Amino acid sequence: MAWFPANEIVGTLALRPYVFAFLAAYLVLAVRDLGGRGATALLAGGAAVAFAAEYVSTRVGVPFGLYHYTGDTRGAELFLSNVPAFDSLSFPFLAYASWCVARWVWPAGRPVPTAAAAGILMMLLDVVIDPLALRGDRWFLGRVFYYPAGGAYFGVPLSNFAGWVLVGWAIVGGYVAAGQTPAGRAALGRRGRPGLGVLLYYAILAFNVAMTAWIGETNLLGAGILIHGAVFLLLWTVRRGQRDPRRDAPGGGRLASRSRGSRMEPSRKGDRGRR
Repeated sequence: MAWFPANEIVGTLALRPYVFAFLAAYLVLAVRDLGGRGATALLAGGAAVAFAAEYVSTRVGVPFGLYHYTGDTRGAELFLSNVPAFDSLSFPFLAYASWCVARWVWPAGRPVPTAAAAGILMMLLDVVIDPLALRGDRWFLGRVFYYPAGGAYFGVPLSNFAGWVLVGWAIVGGYVAAGQTPAGRAALGRRGRPGLGVLLYYAILAFNVAMTAWIGETNLLGAGILIHGAVFLLLWTVRRGQRDPRRDAPGGGRLASRSRGSRMEPSRKGDRGRR
């Protein structure tokens, strides 16, 4: 019988239920937004990009900086080489949620700038996620990884955040680029509404902020709230500046269009009379 890591898969589900809760939310929202093919492609492509980035970083320090997984849970959960599987599976829903925020803020934005914004927004999640995960021995994550040389931001090297931007760009940008080809437009061209994905972004943030408060890391908590509070105000301001006032009025754009049409109707009748 072929080897199948059933115990490790069950162990991963048992050890990381919060990851799979967010992953389940991703599947529901992404299928609604991008369709089944799009959601599957983003999940598979994103996990592959994340695994490659982590595999290389744990050996040569690119793109996240050099770090190592402890392997303390090997045998209890699924690993791909030296990388815990749950970690690579987290990146697709982080990238998707960040992309949803970018599309919500810039609803008429072009694909490439929006994908670039998604990478930055994903990195901003990590200003809370990574320092918190580094302290995993103080909550139920466990001591999963460490930076041998430490880092300037709560023990995390600044190169890590540059790596998150690049990986976010690669995940979302790769998906967007694939959708620009003729075959990609047929398979991945569907776009829905990103609003619920925005809620996913802030649910992930809220979970990590709550865990930071729970372990008593007040400085990290304050930094996270300050950074994301400022970013939210900036994003809200940008979004408000791009909204069409007629669509904010009761009845929306269609009512405004009908009103314009009704005002124009007499002049059309007059034009016909003059002819």
